[in-house]
Amino acid sequence: MKIAMVGSGYVGLVSGACFADFGHDVVCIDKDQSKIDALHEGIMPIYEPGLDALVESNVKAGRLSFTTDLAEGIKGASAIFIAVGTPSRRGDGHADLSFVHAVAREVAENLSNDAVVVTKSTVPVGTGDEVERIIADSGTSHKFSVVSNPEFLREGAAIGDFKRPDRIVIGAEDEFGREVMREVYRPLFLNESPILFTSRRTSELIKYAANAFLATKITFINEMADLCEKVGANVQDVARGIGMDNRIGSKFLHAGPGYGGSCFPKDTLALLKTAEDYDSPTRIVEAVVKVNDSRKRAMGRKVIEALGGQDAARGKKVALLGLTFKPNTDDMRDSPSIAIAQTLADAGAKVAAYDPEGMEQARPLMPQVTMCENPYEAIEGADVIVIVTEWDAFRALDLARVKELAKAPVLVDLRNIYNPEDVRALGFTYASIGRS
Repeated sequence: MKIAMVGSGYVGLVSGACFADFGHDVVCIDKDQSKIDALHEGIMPIYEPGLDALVESNVKAGRLSFTTDLAEGIKGASAIFIAVGTPSRRGDGHADLSFVHAVAREVAENLSNDAVVVTKSTVPVGTGDEVERIIADSGTSHKFSVVSNPEFLREGAAIGDFKRPDRIVIGAEDEFGREVMREVYRPLFLNESPILFTSRRTSELIKYAANAFLATKITFINEMADLCEKVGANVQDVARGIGMDNRIGSKFLHAGPGYGGSCFPKDTLALLKTAEDYDSPTRIVEAVVKVNDSRKRAMGRKVIEALGGQDAARGKKVALLGLTFKPNTDDMRDSPSIAIAQTLADAGAKVAAYDPEGMEQARPLMPQVTMCENPYEAIEGADVIVIVTEWDAFRALDLARVKELAKAPVLVDLRNIYNPEDVRALGFTYASIGRS
């Protein structure tokens, strides 16, 4: 089957490469000529473990290609996926659907055969209805169906998530759409991956509801971490204790500086706006968003406290280890490190930072931060060292060298990657999240 993937960003490129690996003929389409040129040279626009090798092997096999020509790219495609960005709209926080609608119009103008148009982008409820209207109003004579097929990919583990999914959600309103999507996912169906067919609007809401629920789990355990610090409990043991209940589960119960990235911040906000539009307020999600936003600057204040307070922080050096919102990605969108660095800068501290993959993206977001070539350069002369992102490289730091390089052996571990007793035994002053 020929598949066209409109949008060659994170979702589009990963999905396209995986579909090609299933044996489909996939064309990834993007208006950004520089991005397509880079892909032709084997240069990935994002950092995702294993993606470069997957793309290379499928390009060599002739199953994966790239173009800026949408009309040519969708010609003969049975499934045309829309995988463009839906960022939060400035001013009101609604999802910006301008890119989705623009693609729908261009697809409608160039449709040359019967096809299913699939919204892979994360979109509010009712978007599929509008895409269907746009295509129908174009007067196309070809049979088409608009389907919702949300992605559930974790950055840093996207290929594994795509090939071994918890579930595949397909929102279709007719048998034509369902039939084509069964063929698209036939390789996974043979592997007995669960496929859930729903209405289109239900599928659109599932994506937002799932992300909002996961964001709620993160925010809940972060609030429990604060309580643990007050009462002398250990948040990691609390997480284990409640996570062993199979009604709850252990995933997304890791205390930290708050959630960020491409999904949770904008999706929770978009869900709030949708709920407001339908006069059905979601107070829990509203609280989650507010608590998460305030937590990021609170982590900055936690570091200031380790420096001796607001007055003592001025002129002190802070080493931030990790800038991306999570490891194994270069994504800086809504990363807690941005708010932490700004809070420290506002207090007059000098901030140096290192991240294995995210510094290029971080530089324009953090002009006040000095980017370093390695973690030890950032640590040299630091009054406080802060673990912001739990990259494996930071789990294996030479702590004896760290102590020697730092001006003061003070470590603030916002990801709880170290054992307090081990670090303190080496002579460090150590602070973590939700642990004594």
